[in-house]
Amino acid sequence: MTAIVPPLTDALTDLPDFRRPQGKRHPLRALLLLAAVAMLCGARSQSAIADWGKNYGPERRKQLGFTHRDPPSQSTVQRIFAHIDASLLEARLTLWAQRALAQLTAASDAPPLEGVAMDGKQLRMSAQCGAVDAHLLSAISQRLGLVLGQVAVADRSNEIPATADLLAMLSLEGMVVTADALLTQRSVSETILDAGGDYLLAVKENQPTLHAEIATLFADPAAPVVVAEQVTTHSQRHERRRVRASTELIGYTDWPGLQQVVCMERWTTNTRTGKTRTDIAYAATSLAPHRASAGELLTLWREHWHIENKLHWVRDVTFGEDRSTVRVRQAPQVMAALRNTAIGLHRVLGATNIAAACRHYAAEPSLALAAIGLTYRE
Repeated sequence: MTAIVPPLTDALTDLPDFRRPQGKRHPLRALLLLAAVAMLCGARSQSAIADWGKNYGPERRKQLGFTHRDPPSQSTVQRIFAHIDASLLEARLTLWAQRALAQLTAASDAPPLEGVAMDGKQLRMSAQCGAVDAHLLSAISQRLGLVLGQVAVADRSNEIPATADLLAMLSLEGMVVTADALLTQRSVSETILDAGGDYLLAVKENQPTLHAEIATLFADPAAPVVVAEQVTTHSQRHERRRVRASTELIGYTDWPGLQQVVCMERWTTNTRTGKTRTDIAYAATSLAPHRASAGELLTLWREHWHIENKLHWVRDVTFGEDRSTVRVRQAPQVMAALRNTAIGLHRVLGATNIAAACRHYAAEPSLALAAIGLTYRE
């Protein structure tokens, strides 16, 4: 599949440079584009980014915007990443990602419910090495696997205050935000609704009143519900999921904008042992039944976990993020932001196996240059 997305080269133009002009060898834009291209080819570290610039030769460096004959060193990359304004870089990448989402949506038959999954991730080794604000909260398009925004969670805080900052970055009109129970907060629901979006939020005991009301409703066998089921088999695991949705709590609960409550039951059977595990979970949504059927709610709920499967797992396994010891100032967040961008570009350009796509781009670096909006001629 070939997709046309806004060039990343435009998004990284004219970023404020903290360095003094005197003695500056390498343009900031060129350094960031180098990092993006190197990560598209599978670079895991700052030294690997510097190696890409050295190993692929002066012509490709010139294409990226370098003017000095020597490539940037690892220490240069480290210094730039440590001192660049990470929040401004994230804002630029957010605008680029949302333009890409809008462009790709206009060019395809997009589903009526565009899911945006929010979840946080700890940069484990960076945190252990003393990095500040090493917990990041991200939002990803469920359909495309494209990160739409990311913010750092302040040390000695949690994801709830950071959620307001992340939501403020996003264009939520027509979007359905999904999140786990930690972010099931009145303020979060109100912010999403005020921005023109909808929510589907897991409900657990951290909201005891709402949780008790939903559990009581679905414990009643006579409660009026609509039902959807789904069965999947993968290797030795057979799963049956059943979603029941109800409007009975409208007018009874005062949760902001609530239109339906949901109960999802899951039966997971190990086909080798015959053992079955049962799970029950609850959720609340601002989507009325005429806008989201039980089946559509089931799909949104399941695809929320794309943020784990399509992003966090890839950052850890393919890019070795949890083993990274980068810890200086803004560098861990900058590295994570660029990993997000590389993964998102691979996804919208049709890759399903990111590790294989990185190997392919490493063998054909002109493809990596083209992916960010540059055309390389031998």
